[in-house]
Amino acid sequence: MTTPTGAPTTTAPAQADEAARAAAAAAPLLADLPPSTRADALRAVADVLGAHEDELVALAVAETRLAEARLRGELKRTRVQLRLFARVVESGAYLDVRLDAADPEFVLGPRPDLRRTLWPVGPVLVFAASNFPFAFSVPGGDTAAALAAGCPVIVKAHPGHVGLSRRVADLMAEALAGAGLPDGTFALVEGDEAGRDLLEHPAVRAAAFTGSTRVGRLLADAAAARPDPIPFYGELGSLNPVLVRPAALAHRGEEIARGWVGSVSGSAGQLCTKPGFLLVPEGHDLGPVVAEAAAAVPEHALLNPRVGAGYVAGRSAVLGAPGVVVLAEGSARTGEDGVVSATPTFVETDLASLREHRGTLLEEVFGPFAVLVTYPEGTDLGAVVAELFPGELTATVHRGPDEDAEVAGLLATLGRHAGRVLVDGWPTGVAVTPAMQHGGPWPATTSDATSVGTAAIGRFLRGITFQDAPQAALPAPLQDGNPWGVPQARSGVAESAHW
Repeated sequence: MTTPTGAPTTTAPAQADEAARAAAAAAPLLADLPPSTRADALRAVADVLGAHEDELVALAVAETRLAEARLRGELKRTRVQLRLFARVVESGAYLDVRLDAADPEFVLGPRPDLRRTLWPVGPVLVFAASNFPFAFSVPGGDTAAALAAGCPVIVKAHPGHVGLSRRVADLMAEALAGAGLPDGTFALVEGDEAGRDLLEHPAVRAAAFTGSTRVGRLLADAAAARPDPIPFYGELGSLNPVLVRPAALAHRGEEIARGWVGSVSGSAGQLCTKPGFLLVPEGHDLGPVVAEAAAAVPEHALLNPRVGAGYVAGRSAVLGAPGVVVLAEGSARTGEDGVVSATPTFVETDLASLREHRGTLLEEVFGPFAVLVTYPEGTDLGAVVAELFPGELTATVHRGPDEDAEVAGLLATLGRHAGRVLVDGWPTGVAVTPAMQHGGPWPATTSDATSVGTAAIGRFLRGITFQDAPQAALPAPLQDGNPWGVPQARSGVAESAHW
């Protein structure tokens, strides 16, 4: 068993290569396992994480400085996510099995016997995130979705919580092996060099990442530049604009302002769905409300020195930009260990200044920082989003009473520029449910695929059709006997009569 303490290390190239080769050898074995076996393995991981909750949460608190209550909630979410994918695997619907019987009378000419299903892509490389040490890290959604799809997983640990990552990896490896999954199904590596090497390794067939736009773009380009390019599913950052209509401001402006401060300040603003921009009509009187609510938020240490340094630089850049007025100055104090402790900062600017200085003001400041933007009467909010917020994880509208019809067009516009459109709510707190979409147009993500919810499994599957194959040679879900008991959509013969 590895030691769950100590400084980050770098996995040697030979060890990384060995992990990739073992994953490649495991891939066909894992794909052939019945759904019940894979589902039981996912539940076994959920069980072992729950059995070691106190130990794991203590490690996470020590390494990330996130609050214990937040981490316990996140671990619960992670376990629920694993169990949710277990049910998806058991249902078999995700395989999208389609059987077309041979039809000599088909309208386009004789049709052969065609059988299509979704097939695991093979070994998946997961880059763990810093801000969710459970839900987007070693046992997180990317890992759960890939394992559910039948893909071996290699996780590149995040250096911000490497001790936790090692311990979780040990527990997961034991649980997966105990559930009957083949050797090579799961591995953990450390270090940027190992991550880059594996991204280019021919055995790796897809990769998933949550992190900064700069690093995500570098990795996406590397995945695309391979002799055999592979899918790269990157979540890179988002500004998550919130649009407040005049009637909403008049009806419940103070409530909206306090809700905004709370959403921005949660987990010290270190959330990809933080509502970084609040657009309100000119003439508002929310400044004192924002300042009062922000003053009540206690100081919170940021995740690690790298995150803190980025926050200090981004915050300073916006505070120094023309046309920016401070509503709540907050603080950013760097300790001897390089860790930044902060209280939230809120500033205000107008729409004209935002346009003029967009190069500075529209850079994401990862941490407890947000911008209120005033817009003049008659502003087309949909056009503003299309111009300034073209690719977001979320976009939100706060409406007035009885404005359902009035916001229909605006919601449609937001849907073209964000993966999730909210009405009268706040985007922080991403529900782990079948209907969730956590992904949006570039630059929020490199693909419109979701990394949260059951649809996330689709990233690690590819379609394959067998034509006129004998029953004994077909994969289990395509056989007439249907040994896995999965849903099969069947087409009959003599269909030309229906054309």
